Amino acid sequence: MTQDANFTGQPIFSQLLKFVDRSLVNRIARKLGTDRYYKKFKTYDHLVTMLYGIFHKCNSLREVTTGMLGCSGKLRHLGLKYFPRRSTLSEGNANRSSKVFEAIYYEIYKQFGSSLPDSRTRKSIHSRLYIIDSTTIQLFKEILKNAGRNPVDGKRKGGIKAHAMIKADEDVPCFVKLTAAAKHDTPFIQGLQLPKGAIVVFDKAYVDYAQYKLWDEAKVTWVTRLRKGAVCEVISESPITKAQYNKGVRLDQQVILGHTSHKDVTRINARLIEYYDKEKDKVFTFITNSNKLAAYTISQIYKQRWQIELLFKRLKQNYPLKYFLGDNENAIQIQIWCALIADLLIKIVQSKLRTKWSFANISSMIRIHLMTYVDLYKFFNNPYKSLLNYQSINNKGPTLF
Repeated sequence: MTQDANFTGQPIFSQLLKFVDRSLVNRIARKLGTDRYYKKFKTYDHLVTMLYGIFHKCNSLREVTTGMLGCSGKLRHLGLKYFPRRSTLSEGNANRSSKVFEAIYYEIYKQFGSSLPDSRTRKSIHSRLYIIDSTTIQLFKEILKNAGRNPVDGKRKGGIKAHAMIKADEDVPCFVKLTAAAKHDTPFIQGLQLPKGAIVVFDKAYVDYAQYKLWDEAKVTWVTRLRKGAVCEVISESPITKAQYNKGVRLDQQVILGHTSHKDVTRINARLIEYYDKEKDKVFTFITNSNKLAAYTISQIYKQRWQIELLFKRLKQNYPLKYFLGDNENAIQIQIWCALIADLLIKIVQSKLRTKWSFANISSMIRIHLMTYVDLYKFFNNPYKSLLNYQSINNKGPTLF
């Protein structure tokens, strides 16, 4: 059989797995002891199996195991000697600690995260901007306590909350914490250390004046919205120029946040900015510790917070996070961490392509051609030519008309 430049001896899935150092996975597994009671179904095998299910959007254990059984002849390219049975995968999801998948995610991010930013943003505010928010993933069973009022029928669904922090120029989480949905957001930022000169933006659910003060001391700029009912003492007010007013700035004040009668409440100096958004016909009140950035710039920094909402939307649309492969907390956390790993792998591929592809299109094409033997980068740079050449090697090729 004639070899072609677009043909590769490994399927696309195997080429994606090259970003996951198997020796590193084995070291993490030894450190955490996650292979101690498994003869065949090791941590790496578990990871590959879950990633197969994630990429193919499998909603049940049967879909994962029968899918892998159908391509059992290609398992050697994935570094697997055996395909798992449903009982094996179910037991692994229930008993193997999700911490090992969390550690794998951070190691891959540590290795490839610096290659994700666009070179054009490295000297801009964008490169120093961190965004914090959370999203709730609804569960059909009461596995983790959900937030909100009790429903009329007395039945409450479970829920898990994913707290995340991303760098604006990377668009992937650099820090994630999974909790029950009923947990408050504020503990996520407590003790959170950021590099000097960083800018962090978050919504008004994260209220911790003591943490704001620690960021002040660490030379970290924070931007958020003023929470309703917050005690605010005005010290001084800066005049608004016509140019500022035309941009939407309505107020620029120096304030002290915190109640004087509460000895246990930290009081901090801050800057309060009111901004009128013409599109929404609404006035927003921001607070920050920055006196160097222009008031309008502060409003635009907060608007950038929407980027993390797009990340959450991307995760929920492109990966199976509605139906889980286990009905226990550990299995759910494993699936979420594997979805984050899959998302990171696709972002790495996207950053290396010469042609511009939307994330949704890349994800869809990978799902369809996951086990196709075609060069990953040549395929995305010219998919039609790659597949036609691939077909001509294995068959006589399709007839175009």
